Amino acid sequence: MTGVELHHGAATDVGRVRQVNEDAFLVAPPVFVVADGMGGHDRGDVASRIVVEEFGRLADRGYDPARGPEVIAETLLQAQARIAAYDDHQRAGGARDFAAGTTAVVALLIEQPTQWSTEPKWLLANLGDSRIYRLNDGVLEQVSVDHSVVQELVEAGVITRDDAAVHPERHIITRALGGRGRADADFFVLPLSGAERLMLCSDGVSGMIDDTLIAEILARTSDPRDAADQVVAAAVAAGGRDNATAVVVDVVGLAADRPYDSDAQRVSLEQKLGALP
Repeated sequence: MTGVELHHGAATDVGRVRQVNEDAFLVAPPVFVVADGMGGHDRGDVASRIVVEEFGRLADRGYDPARGPEVIAETLLQAQARIAAYDDHQRAGGARDFAAGTTAVVALLIEQPTQWSTEPKWLLANLGDSRIYRLNDGVLEQVSVDHSVVQELVEAGVITRDDAAVHPERHIITRALGGRGRADADFFVLPLSGAERLMLCSDGVSGMIDDTLIAEILARTSDPRDAADQVVAAAVAAGGRDNATAVVVDVVGLAADRPYDSDAQRVSLEQKLGALP
C-alpha cells in the first residue's frame, strides 16, 4: 500500500430520548466503520457491536488491498452469520420472532491497478440509512445512497427530498444486517484527491441536522476530532431524538501523489477490482 497519512476523530452520544446507545463505531486505520443498531429490533446494540468486532478483526490481521470489495463482503457475511446465530440462541431461549439488526457504513483504503503501478483509493460500502459524506474544496456531497423507503420514493419521483425529511416512513430501511431485509451492500470507489475529508455517520446525525449545517461544521473545523464532536453535539442540540455518531477522516499525506479522476465510481460486487474504470 502506498504510504497514506490519515488524521481522524470520532464521537458518539446516546441523545436525549434513548436509554441505550445502539450505535457502534470503529477507528482502526485504514478501516473505519459506523453501525447503527436498529431500535425497532431486538438488541440492536449487540448487532452493531458484532459488525464493529468483525471489522476490528480485519484491521488487526490486515487484508489484501487489491481485494477490497471481496474483503468487505466477506466481513459483512461473517457479521451476518454471527447475528443470525445470536438470533437463533435467543429464540431457543423462548424469545419468539427475535431479530437483531443494524445498518453499516465502511471506509477502507485499497489499491487500484494503473498502467504503471497502483493508486491508493477509498473503497466505501453502505447498508441501510447510515451515511458517508465527502468534503472537497468546501463542497459537501453524500456519497452513499440510503437504503430506505423514502429514498425509493424520491428516486421514483413520488416525493421530494424535502418531503422525505418529514415523511412518516422515513425510518423504514430496506437493507440491513440481521433482521429480514436485504443484506447486500453498495460499493463506491473514491480517489483520495476527491475526498479531502470523509464523514461516516448514523442517521441520528443526518436525521437531526441538514447537510448545510454539516458542511458548515466540517468546513470550518480543521481538527477531525473537533469536527466529529461538533457534528454530534449539533445533532443532540437539535433534539437528539436518536443516538448520534460521527467518524471524520482526513487524508493529510500521500507518497507519490498524482492527480486522479474526481468522480466517485459506484461498483457492483461482481466487478473485479482490476477491471474498474
